[in-house]
Amino acid sequence: MTTLLVTATGESTGKTAVAVALGRLAKARGRSVGYMKPKGTRLQSHVGKTLDRDPMLARELLDTDDEMHEMEPIVYSPTFVRSAMDGRENPADLRERVREGFDAVSEGRDFVVVEGGGRLTTGGVVDLTDAEVAELLDAEVVLLADYGSPPDIDDTLAAARRLGDRLVGVVFNRVADAAYDEVESVVAPFLEGKGIPVVGVLPRDPDLAGVTVAELADELGVETLTDAPTDGVVERFLVGAMSGEEALRFFRRTKAAAVITGGDRTDIHTAALEAPGITCLVVTGGRRPPGTVLGKAAEKGLPVLLSSADTLSTLERAEEVIRSGRTRDERTVDVMESLLTEHADVDALLGGDAGSSSGAGDDA
Repeated sequence: MTTLLVTATGESTGKTAVAVALGRLAKARGRSVGYMKPKGTRLQSHVGKTLDRDPMLARELLDTDDEMHEMEPIVYSPTFVRSAMDGRENPADLRERVREGFDAVSEGRDFVVVEGGGRLTTGGVVDLTDAEVAELLDAEVVLLADYGSPPDIDDTLAAARRLGDRLVGVVFNRVADAAYDEVESVVAPFLEGKGIPVVGVLPRDPDLAGVTVAELADELGVETLTDAPTDGVVERFLVGAMSGEEALRFFRRTKAAAVITGGDRTDIHTAALEAPGITCLVVTGGRRPPGTVLGKAAEKGLPVLLSSADTLSTLERAEEVIRSGRTRDERTVDVMESLLTEHADVDALLGGDAGSSSGAGDDA
């Protein structure tokens, strides 16, 4: 049996999409697949219990019947972390819980993908970082990394050294067009010269960038004030803190953006309505804009969202949603499968009897 743990240098680097996509690619090659996420970190309430969304998606897309408590043995919430610091969580007992969950999901399977939690270091408070989980489960590891500029390699190097011989290789994800050649011609040879394989360089895909207005509204838990299409994509946020005239000039220079401003800033609301690159307007402070603004927004088909939080809090939460990327769904996994097939060495990642070559290793 092959066990592969998917970890990352930072949060929101694409672990879920990569983990589930690799599971589906393994299934397509005739292998029986299991999945687990030992530390649930992307939490929501589900039938009275806090659960991570990612194992639920994996169970659906990989068509497994494993129990959630086996797939997600630890709910790694702030309350749990505080409890651990207070000495109310026993690391040895937690390790045994993870081991038991793994034994259950791996029974009868020949490929198990294990999704890391948060980042490589998440779980340190109970001696269950991803590196320690890999050791516990005797797993190989793929490290996902972002690359925007040369200093980013420091994090990749540090993580690779921490994982040691268990590291199958590094996959750079969401690489912008401007940096792609540099990653292939400079970064990858540099790492490989240090004995760190680079097994994939995945380009940034527009289909995985940003979130739809509907997804943003759902994640923020806000009210939608207009009956307008919510399938437009938001990739960035603009805060309306200038005059209406200045805002309009600024808004016209951007695209796929949401404007976040107070409910009393009708000059900013009007500017947002007149800029073609604005996808939606988010008004804050629980204060509804005037009916004239809502009427004009409805005419133009621009969604207006109402947040009860202040502008700064709304902005911080919205940016966190964007960092996480589009809500994980089957379409996201489909796109990631294609990216891995075309731009990564899938045989190296799947290990064991991986079947015929994908022909993708040349890009790495």
